[in-house]
Amino acid sequence: MRLRLGPPALVIAGALALAGCGGSDSGGDSDSGKPELSVGSAYMPQPVSDDMAAGFLTVTNKGGAADDLTSVTSDVAGQVTVHETVDGAMQEVKSLKIPAGGRLELRSGGDHLMFEQLKRKPKEGQTVSVELRFAHSAPLKVEMPVKPATYTPKTGH
Repeated sequence: MRLRLGPPALVIAGALALAGCGGSDSGGDSDSGKPELSVGSAYMPQPVSDDMAAGFLTVTNKGGAADDLTSVTSDVAGQVTVHETVDGAMQEVKSLKIPAGGRLELRSGGDHLMFEQLKRKPKEGQTVSVELRFAHSAPLKVEMPVKPATYTPKTGH
């Protein structure tokens, strides 16, 4: 026996199928048109230098709009700069893009943070507080654990 659906049944079925899709006024997260940022996999390898260190983390954007990491501050450093790595060469940049529905990975050998003019040399087992600032989102505070100088993460990068 075959079941035939007439036009009214098709309209109802279509409406039910679309009921889970949020519109612009539904408050849905990914359709909000705003970035939704979170930070994970943060760490700093124990610095080998007395005046400089690197930092790595992942910024995930579950929102419907891109954002930019524009600056970073930390009480452990006189300044923290944002660097990108292109063809093996690192250079300081004013910002790094965090795509809508994507992520910005700061990792060893790639884009990263540089902690310059260290006020103290962080040691393995300690944490370093950082504040990330963005073009469109509120700042995020992150506690970055200090790992061994040779640490390589297993996930997140």
